Amino acid sequence: MNYEQIIQLALERGFYFPSCEIYSDAQAGFWEYGPSGVSLKNKFIELWRRELVRRDRMWEIDGSQIMSENVFVASGHLASFADPIATCTKCKSIFRADKMIAEITSIIVPENADLEEFDKIIAEKKIVCTKCKGSLENIKKFNMMFKVGIGAQGEPAYLRPETCQSIFVDFPRLFKTMRGKLPIGIAQIGKSFRNEISPRQSLLRLREFYQAEIEVFCNPGKLDDLPKFAEVENTQIRIMTDDAIKSMTCKEALDSGIVPNKLVAYYLGLLVEFYQKTGIDVARSRFRKLGEKEKAFYATVAFDFEVETNTGWLELVACNYRSDYDLKSHANTSKEKFEVMDDETKVLPHVFEISMGIDRSLYTMIEHRLREDKENDRVVLSLEPYLSPVHVGVLSLVKKDGLAEKTEEVYVMLRKKYDAFLDHSGAIGRRYRRLDEVGAPFAVTIDHQTLEDGTVTIRNRDSMSQERIKISELDSHLAQATAFPG
Repeated sequence: MNYEQIIQLALERGFYFPSCEIYSDAQAGFWEYGPSGVSLKNKFIELWRRELVRRDRMWEIDGSQIMSENVFVASGHLASFADPIATCTKCKSIFRADKMIAEITSIIVPENADLEEFDKIIAEKKIVCTKCKGSLENIKKFNMMFKVGIGAQGEPAYLRPETCQSIFVDFPRLFKTMRGKLPIGIAQIGKSFRNEISPRQSLLRLREFYQAEIEVFCNPGKLDDLPKFAEVENTQIRIMTDDAIKSMTCKEALDSGIVPNKLVAYYLGLLVEFYQKTGIDVARSRFRKLGEKEKAFYATVAFDFEVETNTGWLELVACNYRSDYDLKSHANTSKEKFEVMDDETKVLPHVFEISMGIDRSLYTMIEHRLREDKENDRVVLSLEPYLSPVHVGVLSLVKKDGLAEKTEEVYVMLRKKYDAFLDHSGAIGRRYRRLDEVGAPFAVTIDHQTLEDGTVTIRNRDSMSQERIKISELDSHLAQATAFPG
């Protein structure tokens, strides 16, 4: 199904919608989650914790969204966190230069390319303002940080553009108080803020967005000393090499030199295993190794985990080997010590980052699992049952003869353990269709037979099959079907 159909579903079924949409001056790039979206997001995050954070006994923190100016002086964001912009000389409209060139010419220019390279292509291809056909000024850099003033004096600070900096500045305290031992992962879920020039396509390019961040602190001399690599060495990953996507095991990627060491290969394998469990079609995924002009200023080696969608290849996770860039920079700026002991050796840890875009991941899950069942005249969101916003709909066949009261009794019983939805309104077929669209894997219908023998009809979303079971068996039936993978 196409992007417009996905947006329609999101709006009509309470997944997400524009912020402040009742006002004409509402700014682009801000979206809000409705009840269905929040439920889906929370389950996605719980799966992330189960499959990555708790699996490797990582620590999770919750850092501040506003951070002092010195943090971003040290991190390099104030100097380097910028996008190329094109300004019209006539109407003064502003465009992001790399996106503008790609849309008009299909030429992909890395956003970190020299500004002269943008100017050259614009001149050669005679690119003009798409609004008024005016000529464009020379390309400039625009810093995407959101600046704020703290207190009556307006002390300068910034909304964080990524969730990782609090992990870095907190590292010495965490390693000491939690009695750390390398390698150790520190994780954080939270919002980041970027003053995007041209936010677009709902959850795909936002100014305020959710990240699931993992920073793995490691001894650079022991990147291949990782016994747990054996857990994923046979996991299949898809890597883009020489403009072709090749499927190989993590071990094959390591042995071929495409992936630099066991630590990086291990986490690439874990990522693929995680996204398989989200229901995203990993046969339409790839790890793309970034070139020198593509990767972030702090990265020495970088892979983007991308998934094919209706809008093209979409980056869901940035995997960056940041070496000692961050800890060394914060140590130099703060004059604090960031070295730690690893066995008998003092070391300044290196960092491997797995920075996941939650909003983009949720969009991709919906797109990959949304289908039109023309034979049965319905739209079905076939999410994994453990991720579905609603586990079970509880429906009364009619509202009279005591069925409404019995339905509410069953609903109260189920809602203590499951995300249940009570619905008395409309034809039963129409209620089934609404549940299909929101992704509910089961619907329980209470009818006159329920009052006679204590059984209900339970309907399966994907097969549309129905069976009668006892009310007393509902819990075990749902528990098995909606449990997170072991």
